[in-house]
Amino acid sequence: MSPKQVVCRWVDAFNSGDAEAVAGLYHEDAVNHQVANAPVEGVEAIRQMFREEFAAAEMVCIVENIFEDGQWAVLEWRDPLGLRGCGLFHVVNGKILSQRGYWDKLSFLRQHGLPLE
Repeated sequence: MSPKQVVCRWVDAFNSGDAEAVAGLYHEDAVNHQVANAPVEGVEAIRQMFREEFAAAEMVCIVENIFEDGQWAVLEWRDPLGLRGCGLFHVVNGKILSQRGYWDKLSFLRQHGLPLE
């Protein structure tokens, strides 16, 4: 799969709230770094992160753009509550090796009624 195809599958799994399907798109030693948080290393830790996040809030990723360049895909997104962000995905052999996400954590916590850190 191309990086863009992997990100499209990632969005589908994310919007389904399916932590197993999302985690299945990562390399065993992948790193997911949502820059508002500490990096999460390894597919098992990534799986657990998504389980916890899906349990805490209903999240929806509406794709605005997906750009592809070589082994990289960039996802520009928004959600129904007005939050916007982007994700950078390094895809090697059809699996995500690294991901960085940029979004406003304070706005997210407020929109979902979650405790402020």
